Amino acid sequence: MENAEIIIKLTPDEALVLSDWLERVQMTELSRLIDEEAVWAPIHRLAGTLDKSLPGIFAADYSERLDAARRRLRPASGDVANDCATYD
Repeated sequence: MENAEIIIKLTPDEALVLSDWLERVQMTELSRLIDEEAVWAPIHRLAGTLDKSLPGIFAADYSERLDAARRRLRPASGDVANDCATYD
């Protein structure tokens, strides 16, 4: 297992929202949240992979696509407690 890769599957909406967030983390003062330099290597790799996989990030209607993806991913008001319990 030492050389095994870890594969993470995301929906297109998840990938788009995560890509946007990673971009903001890398380009703004949010980067101060990262207190371990070694974390940047996987962050850059993940962000680069997402950028290559999401041609829509260069579309003229990117903002609208991103807003729509965020809306679809937000849990319904009563689902937040249920979602948290899933990870216990």
